[in-house]
Amino acid sequence: MARNINCRISQLLLEKEMTQKELAQIAGITESAVSHYISGDRVPRGVTLMKIANALGTTTDDLLIADKKVSKSEDLELVKTLIARNAEDMSNKEKKELIEIIFGEE
Repeated sequence: MARNINCRISQLLLEKEMTQKELAQIAGITESAVSHYISGDRVPRGVTLMKIANALGTTTDDLLIADKKVSKSEDLELVKTLIARNAEDMSNKEKKELIEIIFGEE
């Protein structure tokens, strides 16, 4: 699951010739957290993912959908993790919108 995000972050760091320390400073997170995300030990929560994407000049979608060869079950597991970690901060309306997006309901 975390493989996609960590590979994409690593790739963007190389492309931008940026260090983990620089990414941490720009994103306003710890260098240790960046290290964990790159090693795949942890997956950044929604707000942190946005900070990382902004610092790298990309989108959260780009970080999340970096490997087009990922199976749907891996995508679903990532979505479940992100929802579980952010559910408390989401309004009922946001939860409903997310469910509609995931299941294609309109």
